[in-house]
Amino acid sequence: TVGVVWSQQNMDFYGRDESELLEELPWRGITQALIRARIPYLPVNADHIDRDSGKFSLLILPNLGAISDNQITMIRRFVKNGGGLIATGESTLYTEWGDSRSDYALGDLFGAHTDKQQQTNPGKTLRRLASETYHTYLRLSPELRKNVDGPHAGKEPEISGKRHTVLKGFEETDILSFGGLLRPGITEPASEVLMTFIPPFPIYPPETAWMREPKTDIAGLIINTSSVESRIAFMPADIDRQFGRYNLPDHGNLLANLIRWAAKDNIPLIVECAGLVECNIYSQPGRLIFHIVNLTSAGTWRQPIDEYIPIGPVKVKIKLSKEVSGKGLQLLVSKSKLTTSVEKGWVIFTINSISDHEVAVIT
Repeated sequence: TVGVVWSQQNMDFYGRDESELLEELPWRGITQALIRARIPYLPVNADHIDRDSGKFSLLILPNLGAISDNQITMIRRFVKNGGGLIATGESTLYTEWGDSRSDYALGDLFGAHTDKQQQTNPGKTLRRLASETYHTYLRLSPELRKNVDGPHAGKEPEISGKRHTVLKGFEETDILSFGGLLRPGITEPASEVLMTFIPPFPIYPPETAWMREPKTDIAGLIINTSSVESRIAFMPADIDRQFGRYNLPDHGNLLANLIRWAAKDNIPLIVECAGLVECNIYSQPGRLIFHIVNLTSAGTWRQPIDEYIPIGPVKVKIKLSKEVSGKGLQLLVSKSKLTTSVEKGWVIFTINSISDHEVAVIT
């Protein structure tokens, strides 16, 4: 139910000689966050959005800077039909040939627009800025530190409301590590800004390591609440690129929260276990096929895996299709049969142990 959009033109005409920085790292960050959260996804060519849109609850644009008018029309149609949308970085800010647009082509959906006074040449600026790491943070809204145990300065702001579900798990902090830079933009009144930018400040010597500008109105994450049917999020902060580069758990958790929210939790799989696993579901007439790969290793995200570390038990819940009852299940790797239970259209079973991978056929 989650599609991650890509195009060769985005690599060729937007990424150009910096394709790894501008195109591959954001893609890697999003897909690694999906794997880590055990959310199945499919790559979607930007030219095939209309053809494939019926499969998805959510489309993700990981810094899809170069995009054609026809591709924009297909995304609008997907959102109009109730689909969710997440876009990051400079998504839709360029034509398919890499020429700068005056504004985000989907700015009305994002609830955000470029600030033309601040952004005279965005492409070259991002190419220069994204290659570096900065001592920057993102401030969460509303701020909650007034009610958190610990030393207080006496200037903590009053709590102005409840945090959005996207920020679940960060209840005891008001800031997240970032590492990039943001330029000011314009946010529409109907949009909700969940994170704002904290500009760079010195790391050392210790007596100088304090925030020169602890709070700004530069939006890092925007939720557009103007559409009731669709959930739309725009993240100018390149958290996907940062996660692809540094693999910080907070960045992965934030992306997973955002994906689940924008998809309205319409994700047909829940896997509970220790370790890192990649999960996919396939359908054939009369059956579902669940493939789980154990990626847990001492060198996670690096190849090769030189030692298998078995995991288990692995509790699995899969949403059934109409033609599959869920009463039969066979494991093709361990050659064993398991009992299943079916609750409210979901099949539930537990795999005791997985060494490298397992394939479950559900009938």
